Amino acid sequence: MDVVAADASAARHLAAANDRDYADLAVKVDANRAAISALGVQTAERFEQVDRRFDRLERKVDDGFAEMRAKFDQTAAGQQRIVELITGLIERDDDR
Repeated sequence: MDVVAADASAARHLAAANDRDYADLAVKVDANRAAISALGVQTAERFEQVDRRFDRLERKVDDGFAEMRAKFDQTAAGQQRIVELITGLIERDDDR
């Protein structure tokens, strides 16, 4: 009977140690989950920052192209006016 009692005591001791091991493992798993979750949040925030920067850059590029287009249009209109003036002078000189 003493042997059975000793075996039962040893089994309880091993079971308690096993429970502590599983509890320790659960704590480590929870800590890892929290770290991974925090990394995911941090990564999402960084992507949002990058998206905002790209949006600002895209607006600047679009504005720059619009400004250049307007200047090209002004230049083309000025060149067209020069052509009209030269053509007018040529035609006036031909009339003489």
